[in-house]
Formats: sequence, C-alpha cells, structure tokens
Amino acid sequence: MTAVRDVLWLDPVEKIDASARAQMRVAGLNVVVVNTLEELNTMLGRVDLVVVRLVDDTSLLAEVRGLAGESMVDLPVVCRVGRGNLELAVAAMRDGAKHVVAADDWSAAVWEKLASKAAPSKPEPQTYVFADPASQKLLILAQRVAQAEVTTLLTGPTGAGKEVIARILHEASPRRAGPFVGLNCAAMPESMIEDMLFGHEKGAFTGALKDYSGVFEQAKGGTLFLDEIGEMPIRLQAKLLRVLQERQITRLGAQAPLNVDVRLVAATNCDLKAAIESRDFREDLYFRISTFRLRLPCLAERPLDIMPLAHLMLDTHGAGRRPWQIAPDAEALLLAHAWPGNVRELSNVMQRALVLSNTSLITATHLIFDEFSVSEGRAAEPVNVAVAVTSAPAVNAGAPFAGGRADLDSAVRVSEHRAIVSALRASPSRNEAARVLGISPRTLRYKLAQLKGHGFTLAMAEAG
Repeated sequence: MTAVRDVLWLDPVEKIDASARAQMRVAGLNVVVVNTLEELNTMLGRVDLVVVRLVDDTSLLAEVRGLAGESMVDLPVVCRVGRGNLELAVAAMRDGAKHVVAADDWSAAVWEKLASKAAPSKPEPQTYVFADPASQKLLILAQRVAQAEVTTLLTGPTGAGKEVIARILHEASPRRAGPFVGLNCAAMPESMIEDMLFGHEKGAFTGALKDYSGVFEQAKGGTLFLDEIGEMPIRLQAKLLRVLQERQITRLGAQAPLNVDVRLVAATNCDLKAAIESRDFREDLYFRISTFRLRLPCLAERPLDIMPLAHLMLDTHGAGRRPWQIAPDAEALLLAHAWPGNVRELSNVMQRALVLSNTSLITATHLIFDEFSVSEGRAAEPVNVAVAVTSAPAVNAGAPFAGGRADLDSAVRVSEHRAIVSALRASPSRNEAARVLGISPRTLRYKLAQLKGHGFTLAMAEAG
C-alpha cells in the first residue's frame, strides 16, 4: 500500500473540490489547503511536498522557494500551469520547480509518480569521498574517461551518486571551462521535454513570447547530463538519436538547424536492456549513449566510504557545532546497515542525528533509519524496536518531527532500544555489549529491565 504523504496546496484561482481530493488520496497524497503565503510558511516543516498554481508568471514559485529557504527546509515544489501555457511551464522548471503538471490533470498515474518522488530532496555535500578501493578504482577510471571525447552512460542504483560522477567527468575533462548543464528526463511531461532539450523560437506556439535556448545550447562547449534517460518518451528518443548522429538541433518553430558542441553524459537506474526488449527504449540509442559505461556500486559495496561520508555530512549540515564525533556504538550501526537508499539515505540518517543530538557527539540513540531499510535490509541488520516494543509510539523516520519534544523523546527511546538489541546480538556477553554501547554493565541491566517492562525478553534480544 502506498504511504500517504502530506502536500500543501496553494491555488489562487479555484478551490480543490471533493472529487479532486479523492483522486489525490488514491495517488497517496493528503491535500492540506492553504490560502495565503503566511499559512503556507507555518506549515512548511510538516509536509513532504508543495503544490502551487501559477497564472501569469513564476513570482509565486519564487516566494514559496524563498520562504522555504528562510526556514531551512528543502521541499520539492510542483507547479500547476494552464494547459498550453508552455512558456510559463518552461520558466517554472528553469526557476526551480521539481515538476510541472497541467492544472486540469488529475490522472492517477501522474500524481502517483509525484507522490513516489515526494520525499524532500536533501542537498548533497559538494566534496567528493573516495576512500574505499572500489570507489578509488571508479574515480581513476572516470578521470581517464573524462579525457576522451566519448559519450558516457552511468548506471547504478538510485542515490548512489551518479551526478557526482557526471560532474567529475566534466571537471576532469578538457571541457571543464565550459558549462555543466543537467536535465532530469523523468521530471516533466513529454510535451515539455522536447522544448527543454531543443528550445523554441518566438511565436512557435501560443505563449512563446520570446526565444528560448534548450539545454543543448545552454551546454555549448561543456557537458550535458541527462539523468534518468530511461524515462525519456520513445518519440523523443528518435530525435535525440538524430541529434547525436548529426550534431545538430532544430528549435521548435525554426527553419535552420544549429550546430551542437556538447559532451553527453547519460545516467539511469533502470535496466535498459530489459527496456529494449519491451520496446520502451531504442537499441540504437542505447549503443549511441553507451560508448563507455561506468557502473556505480551501491554504498554497501564500498563500506570504507561510509564513515568519511557520515563525517562529511555532519560538517556540511551541522555547521556551528564542530568538531563532530561519532561514538563507537553509532559507528557500529552505520557500518552494519545495508543502505538500500545508498548515499542519499545516509544523508537523511545523519541529518536526523543532528536534530536529535544536543551535543557534538552522535551516538546510536540518535540514529533513525528509513522504514523501508529496516524491512528490506540484510538479515543481520538491527531490528526495528518500534515494532518489538509495543508501548513505544511508532516514529515515521522520513517525516519532520512536527510534534515537538515528545516526538523527539520517543525517537531517542526507540533508537536506544534498537542499539541495545543490536549490541546484544553482535556481542558474546552482556559486559562486551555494554562496552560497545559505551555504558556500564549496571546501566545496561537497568535498560534491559525497562525493555522487559515493555514485554521484550532478553531471549528475544540475544537471539541471533
């Protein structure tokens, strides 16, 4: 069942009716209507997504993003734009909208896709970490590939850092002085992607009030990064193939072609060979974009990167309380975790730890892993004690702690219990478990007594 996400809904044109609300609910979105920017500002820290209706320009989008920035909240913003107003839709994407949808589009498929991507995006650290031998091997190979003028395909799971490698390919190349331009092929409807790729001439369609340069022109002399290329509509794949073959583009509404001078780097987290078999991806385009392939290993395959990344994220997101330290019990949990969400999940975990810690020391009690990680991770991973300890309130690790101090206390208690269970399972004795946790055996006995009071037995904790 799809998890329901709260979404702020700001529409200065018309109210959302009951039917539309129901459609949103089916798609996994619980609509919270706000009528003013003041109301929206008070709710920013409690939702997963913001949807705004644009009418004439992108000023409302700019105000919403400005308020989010002042509140230090990084939320995706979806803009609803009148059907046919392509100029405004393009401007919204250029000005920071995560997605743009037609104002009258209530299709479940569209909004379900938005709901699945509604988790707030976290700014990733800009410093690169290549401590593990697997990462160092990838870096050396990427630097060699960067020197060659070849189209490169990056493959690997979501959150593994494909954009980081794409930027390295640019910065280590002879094109480093040129621009690096990125486009997410899954972030906009088909009608917009062509315009974003190739641009348009003034008057090419209703609302085209001025010339617009697509990303191929914007990246002139530099690198164009097409993320999630496997999501590109099949019709546009043929046009992209022709551009790569002829090194020319034609703007919408233009008669004469323009020469293209870019180095293309594409990325995908899906199986393109399976997509070719299902006729969702062109085989000739696949061979064109995969002159050289680089596979990014998941974070679990490069464990020596975990702790340097964790420290980097603490320094990046927790400025003002330095130097940060990670206690041995927390380090043990971080290294034992399966990290199905890769670097992005690690970033989430460390930012939650910053919220929970009142000092510059991160302990196991401050670590809250994503819910899907607990159920889908390795068998040796710490159990979710929020389930085992029935009296402890469940904590939604992926949502902001809007309920105040009580929710923080609950989160700390649940994480503490999880750390104890993990240490008991991994240690030959209770004294050794206490040493790993950084507490005395007496304190461990006291905390075990608390667990027992919640119906959690020592046999359950020590069971391997």
